[in-house]
Amino acid sequence: MAARLPSLNGLRAFEAAARHMSFTAAAAELNVTQTAVSHLIRRLESEIGLRLFRRQHRGLALTAAGQDYLPGVRTAFQDLRLATERLLRKEDEHVLTLSTLTSLAAKWLLPRLASFQDEHPDIDVRITTSTELVDFRTGEIDVAIRYGRGQWAGLQSEWLMADELFPVCSPALLTGDNALRSPQDLSRATLLHTSAYGEDWQQWLTAAGLPLEKARRGLTFDLTLMTIQAAIDGMGVAIGRTTFVEADIAQGRLVVPFAMSLPTDAGFYLVYPPDKANTRKLTAFRDWLLPLARRS
Repeated sequence: MAARLPSLNGLRAFEAAARHMSFTAAAAELNVTQTAVSHLIRRLESEIGLRLFRRQHRGLALTAAGQDYLPGVRTAFQDLRLATERLLRKEDEHVLTLSTLTSLAAKWLLPRLASFQDEHPDIDVRITTSTELVDFRTGEIDVAIRYGRGQWAGLQSEWLMADELFPVCSPALLTGDNALRSPQDLSRATLLHTSAYGEDWQQWLTAAGLPLEKARRGLTFDLTLMTIQAAIDGMGVAIGRTTFVEADIAQGRLVVPFAMSLPTDAGFYLVYPPDKANTRKLTAFRDWLLPLARRS
């Protein structure tokens, strides 16, 4: 008949106390009181019928039984830790968490993501959106798509695509007596701005040789998604970025009233910590995304 296993909490207290040779240090590690550690070890000694520690004036010492018992207990806990790590790592291999901008996710990434799922049905993609830079040190995010110039300390980045800037509006604004026919007609139009891209209108108006006073007027939204929707609803004229408006133009919800466009001085990058570069899930996502973005 197999011997009944002693209390797991008692074994944890014994292993920690033996490693530190201190009930106080073991208590701090286990987040309990020193009295609790002492009680757990006395209970363990009572269960197995052997003394494990000798309480000395200047500290602790293992008895001969404690010395014999410790290697097996330590190995058992190490095996449990390794088994748990392997289990979590295996589970984690099937989940890819991506951080990106709300507008990029809604307007560009999500319509294309089904093809990745078709190619890799065993990888679940979780998308979180934020205008702030994510902290990869927390371990919650595997990869991000960021807008910038490709330089983020301690991270690997790979160029995906760049945008062009150009005005977009509802088809309704191209008809009637007040229709937009030339850039000069913007003087009587409502300009729609996105706070994150506050210089877009100024750059385009400068290139078009138009007064800049207009660039500071109109409606301003926090998210590009809202700005684009306002343009679709006929509330005014927005500066479109290729990535954010190409689908709406293709579907006829938006039109490009003027021919002039400007290249942006930054672009979108795939960004991730170097230690995750060769994981199976990130490799699969990168190999799918990079050719797709560059074709776009």
